[in-house]
Amino acid sequence: MFTRTNLKMTNPLRLGVRIVLAIAGLLVVALLVWQGITAAGNPDPTTAHIGQGAAIVNTGLLVFREGLEMILVLAAITASMVGPKKVYRRPVALGSAGGFLATIVTWFVAIAVLSVINAPALDIQAATGLLAIIVLLVIMNWFFHKIYWTGWISLHNRKRKDLMQQEKEEGVSSSRILFGMAMLGFSSVYREGFEVVLFLQNLRLQVGSNIVLQGVAIGLFLTAIVGVLTFIAHHRLPYKKMLILTGALLSIVLVVMVGESIQEMQLANWIGTTPVNLPIPAWMGLWFALFPNIEGIIAQVLAGVFVIGSYFLARYLQVWRPVKQAEAEVAKLAASAQEPVSSHS
Repeated sequence: MFTRTNLKMTNPLRLGVRIVLAIAGLLVVALLVWQGITAAGNPDPTTAHIGQGAAIVNTGLLVFREGLEMILVLAAITASMVGPKKVYRRPVALGSAGGFLATIVTWFVAIAVLSVINAPALDIQAATGLLAIIVLLVIMNWFFHKIYWTGWISLHNRKRKDLMQQEKEEGVSSSRILFGMAMLGFSSVYREGFEVVLFLQNLRLQVGSNIVLQGVAIGLFLTAIVGVLTFIAHHRLPYKKMLILTGALLSIVLVVMVGESIQEMQLANWIGTTPVNLPIPAWMGLWFALFPNIEGIIAQVLAGVFVIGSYFLARYLQVWRPVKQAEAEVAKLAASAQEPVSSHS
């Protein structure tokens, strides 16, 4: 009876998720088709800014991706907090709320710092865009992400185990343990929040805070849904598949950011513009920052190769090479077992 009830609850949930994803996909396709019909000719590579719709989508994906990673860390921290240890969930939750508030404060601090920098607006946009791309290239490096992410979760788990172990030791106050749990929640949220603030400054300078905040609201809404399913409904979600999917989408965002950054450096006269005669429709520039000039196209191709190459390198080092080595060892052992035993005269 319990299993059937779970199935009845799970199947409508999966169906609802699929319907939402299908509707979202159709909306994106419809928007692209609409842009393709209403726009004509090649985009001007010296025209500033991507479209508002693209900025909202990019912002939402960035926030949702970072939100998924945050939930994954918090889920790993609180997984063993059951029974008598459930009391530790509250300080983790309070620390997470503190990390969220600190992210909001960091957002306004970043705006204040950028507003007092005495430099042309185009130079500031180019610099912030370049910095965001460097960080995003590191995060989208699949090999680095695998090692760093595993280490980040392991670090939090070790800290949690150490704090719980201190509960059994004499002379360790409970307030110190609760504070440590709160700091785990704080660091789990604020690390992702700080990255989001860094990423979004360039978009904010381009399209304004209102447009960016619309994308942030969408990303937070999707993150909240996953959070409710994880911590309240206690559903085991396919985090790995979700992270891979959002990683693939974020790779597209990276390519867009690279194209936009090259465009900003061209507008700021940091680099030149070499037009190329390619039939690139205007909506490609509006949505994907793909413009008919050699500098932008080459940079976007290199960014795509970097992400795809790092993925296959990670797969080779972590999966394919160990499998080949294991097969070679098995073949070697089999061959040695079949060798005839030499007789001694």
